[in-house]
Amino acid sequence: MNDYVIFSGNSNPELSNKICDYLKVTMGGAKVKTFSDGEIQIEINENVRAKDVFVIQSTCFPVNENLVELLLMIDALKRSSARRITAVIPYYGYSRQDKKVAPRVPISARLVADLLIVAGTNRVITMDLHAGQIQGFFNIPVDNLFAAPFIIEYIKSTFRNNLVIVSPDAGGAERARAYAKRLNCDLAVIDKRREAPNKAKAMSVIGEVSGKIAIILDDMVDTAGTLTEASAAIMENGAKEVHACCSHPVLSGPSVQRINDSALKSIVVTDSIPLREEALKCSKIEVLSISKLVGEAIIRSYNGDSVTSLFV
Repeated sequence: MNDYVIFSGNSNPELSNKICDYLKVTMGGAKVKTFSDGEIQIEINENVRAKDVFVIQSTCFPVNENLVELLLMIDALKRSSARRITAVIPYYGYSRQDKKVAPRVPISARLVADLLIVAGTNRVITMDLHAGQIQGFFNIPVDNLFAAPFIIEYIKSTFRNNLVIVSPDAGGAERARAYAKRLNCDLAVIDKRREAPNKAKAMSVIGEVSGKIAIILDDMVDTAGTLTEASAAIMENGAKEVHACCSHPVLSGPSVQRINDSALKSIVVTDSIPLREEALKCSKIEVLSISKLVGEAIIRSYNGDSVTSLFV
């Protein structure tokens, strides 16, 4: 157990501390400084030679700053002769840009993968990737964790029956179907049109939601446009009430105000991304911690045990 060390960037220190508490280890010492022009300087304050190192950093807002901080920390550890470096990225930024949707645009999720590999990453642990094929952008092992066990347990303990799981778009139907199967309930899908990035318009509901408790399931909530449009469409189709469960609370722009003004009765998220102050004050938002899930994945990765068995 003395052969692995956990370090944390500045993106989500609260989650990192919870993970260390679960593993009963002390956080590795590192200094992260910023020059007056914005340059980031990293200094590792303990010996990591021939040790397994895990660096916890969500690439959330400010995305580019947190990403560069992660890359520099990995490079510093590589040059300090760490045996194996695992990047633990609960929220993988740029994951929505996983393919060319127009001429002359980058595949940003692939570029981020290349940067992580070149920096010296030997393995990646992440959670609920926006698109599963992002795992194929890496030529190193990737463990994509799922928040499903925690969310399903929450749903079972909070809502008794008469449920319908709703996918906010066709792309999330497979994920929603898996939840509906494990919860033994019905499935519905929103027919959504997206006019521009961060602008969604829900058109119609495919499936029966009348008289039921609807739970919208998505991998992330950003500006909350999709969720609020979907919740309005669901209520217009006769649902009793509507809730939402999302893994990553990006919650940018007017998202919190939209949630407060929407038909949503509650929205459950994880702590993969720290909530900003406005979101913390929103009574509709409830947070589930993934510290146990990530901590278990770390120790299993270190011991060479199965990570997949966490979700079976």
